Amino acid sequence: MNARLDPSAAAPRDDMPGRTCPLHYGYAPEVFARPADVPALEVLYVVGGLYGNELALDRVLELFAAERGRAWLVFNGDFHWFDADPEVFARVQRQVLAHTALRGNVETELAAEPAGADDDAGCGCAYPEWVGDAVVERSNRIMRRLRMATTPVQCAELADLPMTLRADVGDLKLGIVHGDAQSLAGWGFAQEHLRESAHRDDVRGWFARAQVDAFACTHTCLPVFQRLRSADYSSARWVLNNGAAGMPNFSGDADGLLTRIALHPFDGSQRRFGVRQGEVFIDAIAIETDATQAQARFLRQWTEGSDAHASYFQRIAHGPAYRVDEAIRLEE
Repeated sequence: MNARLDPSAAAPRDDMPGRTCPLHYGYAPEVFARPADVPALEVLYVVGGLYGNELALDRVLELFAAERGRAWLVFNGDFHWFDADPEVFARVQRQVLAHTALRGNVETELAAEPAGADDDAGCGCAYPEWVGDAVVERSNRIMRRLRMATTPVQCAELADLPMTLRADVGDLKLGIVHGDAQSLAGWGFAQEHLRESAHRDDVRGWFARAQVDAFACTHTCLPVFQRLRSADYSSARWVLNNGAAGMPNFSGDADGLLTRIALHPFDGSQRRFGVRQGEVFIDAIAIETDATQAQARFLRQWTEGSDAHASYFQRIAHGPAYRVDEAIRLEE
């Protein structure tokens, strides 16, 4: 979950809940150096940041049902967030868990025994410095309200979800995460960080240790398909960040995005951008919903003046200040 920093705001506090990354969120890139968790695939959907958007969920399931061949649908975390109505929460969880899912920071914190208003992780977002303190504080309060929508059984189901997955589509070896190659809530695959040459060198090291060709991720809320040279310059590596399935990703575009990785091209107008790596087609597919209806459903749960409304409604109504042409980065 991301929001832009207010330039007039005070310097962010590093010690506040919501900025920390708990130790149990971490793993080593080497955990991905393993066989795929499912047989070789022809189609993979990776859907991150659904945020409890039922309209987007219905559309994802419709798109996936139309695919052919050996197909797998993975929700890679934060499928809950705006679904503070217990009935909506229950429906989202039931439909998502009928498929494969990873824990995001939202699900991980919902599954944890709450330590109270002053717990160290807060929302578990591990927000970077460019996100203002007010946004972080609101996210912590959103998490506390969301806890009220859950049952012990639902929390136990979330606790059982893994943090990482491995999949192969053709000859492309993929690590599937919520955050980055080292942490469930890591921001190492954020488009902001990937602009930095020194950081891309660090990411190259993660790829070498993970022994994968691509990471499919989300968490940071803005999409980016970043191509990197491998450490020995022999081939390309890809960070495939879908941004958000349940919120707009571009200015003036109301639709969420999913990442589709397949051995045949996507047949539809919903393709927003994409690349090809050998025999594999990699596309960001728009999750088209009725914007007016989506806003009305959000407002039924988060009225004007509420924390989620303050942090997210402007983006939901107008999209972020981000363009499609910013989302593909091709390091030569």
